[in-house]
Amino acid sequence: MPWDRNQMAARAAQELEDGMYVNLGIGIPTLVANYIPDGVQVTLQSENGMLGIGPFPTEDDIDPDLINAGKQTVTALPHTAYFDSAESFAMIRGGKINMAILGAMEVAENGDIANWMIPGKLVKGMGGAMDLVAGVKRVIVVMDHTNKAGESKLLRACTLPLTATGVVKRIITNLGVLDVVEGGLKIVECADGVTEDDIRTATEAAVVN
Repeated sequence: MPWDRNQMAARAAQELEDGMYVNLGIGIPTLVANYIPDGVQVTLQSENGMLGIGPFPTEDDIDPDLINAGKQTVTALPHTAYFDSAESFAMIRGGKINMAILGAMEVAENGDIANWMIPGKLVKGMGGAMDLVAGVKRVIVVMDHTNKAGESKLLRACTLPLTATGVVKRIITNLGVLDVVEGGLKIVECADGVTEDDIRTATEAAVVN
């Protein structure tokens, strides 16, 4: 069976290494905060001005003043720091963030990413996406493998407006894990019950051995 949203987030959390500073994008990536492996110290950074984000709160722990970039309530940690957006983006643009785990609407086989707008749809703004993909050391995308119509979201070339070109290194979908390599995408891992043939069939992008 394909992974659900929480299993995808848990798999993405396995990419985290001790001592990293990590930014989590809106959507499935925000769930990664709940699955940081035991013994791994990771500091989560949010572009709205928070460094050191804890797991999502229980009903008793909700503080409406503590939110992530996706406007979801979060918890603070003993070492949490707060600052303005200028300071936050200085961290991102200055290369201080080790990894960004982002959602996407499309990813191309060469690592291009489109994750900020669909033409004709209301868009609140770019957010931190362009700065993140340009400033962090490693970009991982977590998203469904296909759209609601069953069409692949892993494409030979993105059809939506690009956020950045050639920045994605690894893609984690509900079907498995793929890396961006020379010539296309390489299957690294399949979800339980999913075969490599299943992934190839659901992928428009070139899948190389």
